[in-house]
Amino acid sequence: MSIFHYYNLPGAEFFVFDDFLICQVKEGMEIQPGHNESLEEVIQKHFQGKNIGYISNRVKSYSVDPLIYVETEKIPNLLAIAMIPETEIMRSNAEFEKNFYDKPYEIFDNLSNAIAWVHGIVKKANL
Repeated sequence: MSIFHYYNLPGAEFFVFDDFLICQVKEGMEIQPGHNESLEEVIQKHFQGKNIGYISNRVKSYSVDPLIYVETEKIPNLLAIAMIPETEIMRSNAEFEKNFYDKPYEIFDNLSNAIAWVHGIVKKANL
């Protein structure tokens, strides 16, 4: 694994690695479909022509319009989403949001398992 890149944007932090990125949305944010623009910019910059996975490390409280997944799903090289909810309410929200995303989407209890799962999906797609 090489060095990672870090972005501290107004609504979220992105940690960009070789074949995945980790997003931590900031406290109190309201995530709407338009927020995909920031995600797409980071993907275009670091993953042009490469398959990737997205990990949401949900350590802060914020709201998500589940329709964002309809747009996120259109990013062709984004193969999978992993969620790591911190609380049971966050887990329930992530379970509900899963209904709006037709690509692989799983919920994990820790970052290590989420990274392993995403890495496996990307590796398999690259074979």
